[in-house]
Amino acid sequence: MADYNYGGSEEENAELKKLEAELLDDPDSFETWERLVRAAEALEGGVNRNSNPQAITTVRNVYDRFLAKFPLLFGYWKKYADLEFSITGTEAADMVYERGIASISPSVDLWTNYCSFKAETSHDTDNIRELFERGASSVGLDFLSHPFWDKYIEYEERVEAFDKIFGILGRVIHIPMHQYARYFERYRQLAQTRPLVELAPHDILSQFRAELDAAAGHVAPGAKAEARWNEICVSRWTYESEIKRPYFHVTELDEGQLANWRKYLDFEEAEDSYSRTQFLYERCLVTCAHYDEFWQRYARWMSAQAGKEEEVRNIYQRASCLYVPIANPATRLQYAYFEEMSGRVSVAKEIHEAILINIPNHVETIVSLANMCRRHGGLDAAIDVYKTQLDSPQSDLSTKAALVAEWARLLWKIKGSPEEARQVFQKNQQYYLDSQPFWQNYLRFELDQPTSATAENTQYERIKQVIEDIRSKSALPSEIVRGLVQTYMVYLLERGTQDAAKEYMTLDREVHGPASVAHAKTGETVLPTPPQAANQPPSTENSIPPAPQTNDYNYYQQAPVNGGVEGAPTQE
Repeated sequence: MADYNYGGSEEENAELKKLEAELLDDPDSFETWERLVRAAEALEGGVNRNSNPQAITTVRNVYDRFLAKFPLLFGYWKKYADLEFSITGTEAADMVYERGIASISPSVDLWTNYCSFKAETSHDTDNIRELFERGASSVGLDFLSHPFWDKYIEYEERVEAFDKIFGILGRVIHIPMHQYARYFERYRQLAQTRPLVELAPHDILSQFRAELDAAAGHVAPGAKAEARWNEICVSRWTYESEIKRPYFHVTELDEGQLANWRKYLDFEEAEDSYSRTQFLYERCLVTCAHYDEFWQRYARWMSAQAGKEEEVRNIYQRASCLYVPIANPATRLQYAYFEEMSGRVSVAKEIHEAILINIPNHVETIVSLANMCRRHGGLDAAIDVYKTQLDSPQSDLSTKAALVAEWARLLWKIKGSPEEARQVFQKNQQYYLDSQPFWQNYLRFELDQPTSATAENTQYERIKQVIEDIRSKSALPSEIVRGLVQTYMVYLLERGTQDAAKEYMTLDREVHGPASVAHAKTGETVLPTPPQAANQPPSTENSIPPAPQTNDYNYYQQAPVNGGVEGAPTQE
């Protein structure tokens, strides 16, 4: 980057290099991206067809990268199209507009701008009408689509196609929209000059004649229809008026806006129109693109429609590949389950692996992958997943501690061997002395074991031993120790023997009492000196062999736990 010439002056190049460096450190900074776009546009006093090729290449590159990251910013698509028009001409601008409407098809503004541009720069009436019709299919149902319809009607007026205008109005008056009354009035005026057969099919005309004959002083059918549509429009305006930001932005929406979208979707779904409901979802997901709840809701609604598997897949793909931040993998996991349901297990596995490339320590995804592999490959396949993750140098100790607990759970719940699971906890506790999840799971494991009159004392001794290890061996903060001991104290009262109250009161004094009598631990614990390699558990002289100075966990393979799978690490 240091040697790269952006096509501007020395100062302009230095500014662009500075902004590019900032984006390397924080690629999600919207403000930095905006500054980069402005700086690129301003090269040589403003890029145009006479600018040097390097400056033109630079501004195109910046716009392409910016809009790949933020594809829902309709205003920047228009700016890019205008820039290409000034540099290259109509065809280049058309290509940008096409990319824009492919990225944000529900945008009334972008479609209106594109159609206006086409009407001004083309003399091919058929192509212009074809574009308007594409726009009508994409945004014509929008409650606030009147700017688009006005532009369509304006074009037909310019070419004096009055029959086309009447046809457009005939479509518009069947769409609940903000300015419905204005279009209905114009339609009524034009209807007085049009042949009767253009107004309605023969069967509808016959029905109206019968209603008029039977009216006998009652409200005319036309007035009834107008009143009905006014009522429909007013009911939607209740929700439309609460939409304060109908466009995409990186800043978060307040809870009131999110709640309004939920209610609006509830309303439209209750109206039971597939096309209107689908369009409202598409509108909602422009504004709420970063909120996985709406993508998941859209996918669930679409999956309830017959024969829409590909549409559901498209929803998940758009959410996963373009819009929902990778830091929120819930929608991607739903996508994986959808593909698994569809019989594409390998795709589901790849989705999990893609999440872990970006957030390698995401325990929920690792467990989900292990469970999926178990469903389709058995227990050994799940063990392989845990083995791979525990061997990974990217996994930190906190993640490994959680995976040890999950491994033990797998042995207990799936293999049906609580003793093997117990040994996993016992042999690995020395590596996770300061891990709250490890000790919480260990304690919960023993508390959840089924008991009986004959085994009750044995279970009590095991639970008590865990608490003693927590107090004497762990390196947990005192408040965490107190919380875990409190859990044990509740166990004593609920399931303890006749001596439980004595032990309870002793612990209550030692854990919750004043400093003069309290001691949350029986002694100070010195953590073993960690090895030089990063993310490696400390070696000890216990049953697990000392760890070699390496960045992986292959040394665990030397000691499978008590009948565990051969070759598996001890992190079971």
